[in-house]
Amino acid sequence: MADRSQFLRGTLEGCILKIIERNETYGYEIAERLQKYGFSEISEGTIYPLLLRLEKNGMIDSVKKESAYGPKRKYYYMTETGKKELQEFYTIWCEIQNGINQIFNNEEEEE
Repeated sequence: MADRSQFLRGTLEGCILKIIERNETYGYEIAERLQKYGFSEISEGTIYPLLLRLEKNGMIDSVKKESAYGPKRKYYYMTETGKKELQEFYTIWCEIQNGINQIFNNEEEEE
């Protein structure tokens, strides 16, 4: 049986990059947006290690800003490296999606 977490492992970073590309944002807000898009199992505990890795790899950067609700928040924004990585991710994603769709939508196996 398919394991949903295995499927998600390789795609979450790309999804996070896309969310950050749209708007500078912080970890909790990223988790909320992912949940809104149907990633109900994703928590902040999953998000922060990915954000750390993306930042370490130079794809995103961060700045601490004042918050009306308590201590400063770490806001993440996209770097040029991140923009290139996001484009590569999306290109590969479209290729994989196209291949899977062809397999599942083709009722007769071609010889």
